[in-house]
Amino acid sequence: MKKLILASLFLMQLFAMNSHAALFDDKEARKKILEVETTMNSQNQATQTELANLKKNQQSLEQRVQAIEAITKGGGLMDMQNQLETLKQEVARLKGELEVANHSVEATQQRQKDLYGDTDTRLRKLEGGTTPATGQVPAVDAATAVVPAAAAAPARNTQEYQLLELANGLSKESKYKDAFNAYDKFLKDYPNSALAPDAKYGLGYSQYALKNYKSAIATQQKVIDLHPDSPKVPDAMMNMANSQIQLGQVTAAKKTLRDLIAKFPNSEVIPAAQKRLKALEAIK
Repeated sequence: MKKLILASLFLMQLFAMNSHAALFDDKEARKKILEVETTMNSQNQATQTELANLKKNQQSLEQRVQAIEAITKGGGLMDMQNQLETLKQEVARLKGELEVANHSVEATQQRQKDLYGDTDTRLRKLEGGTTPATGQVPAVDAATAVVPAAAAAPARNTQEYQLLELANGLSKESKYKDAFNAYDKFLKDYPNSALAPDAKYGLGYSQYALKNYKSAIATQQKVIDLHPDSPKVPDAMMNMANSQIQLGQVTAAKKTLRDLIAKFPNSEVIPAAQKRLKALEAIK
């Protein structure tokens, strides 16, 4: 009986040990399973993130492909090429037109130059004069223009008077560029001088001699408008008419000469004005 009890106790102890071992093994297994699940979840999340990024990249590429296909199918590239070709043709056309325009301007300038020379030659023949050499300025001719002279006032020993005398001397020596600068300086230094009409006439005369005919007309017009009582007005009108002739403004030149003859019949320039007007009227 005692042996039976001991055997029973041994079996009960052995069963308890096996149960404990089994319980221990189950906890370890659960722990391992949790670790594996955690790892798998992390890997799965990373994989999902990577897949999402790949999907976005794929969508972006698909959109770019679709855009390219749309341009190709819609003829966008061809249209751009056509527009570029059209622009090239337009540039070439404009370049050609510009060359033609430049040639036309040069031809017109040459015709005007020939016309001015022919007009002056015919006028001088009709007036009984001689034809000037090429490049010579007609303004120097005493029959058609008057070299500016200094007025009686102010006193000869003043700087004002001497500056105008210097300008007049340069003009008589045919140094028209220097004369122009001297007259211009005089008018800047002494704008209200009693000699201003003389200086303005001299300035316009220099412009004519330098072939700045439009500027000469404008300057002489100032003499006429601002100094109507000046003895230089007839000279200014004569010089204006000569400038108009050089510009081919024959009708305007005739009017200027007629006005000159009518307003200042006793002026020293009247004989030359009458002779030139007669020559202009003889030109057909």
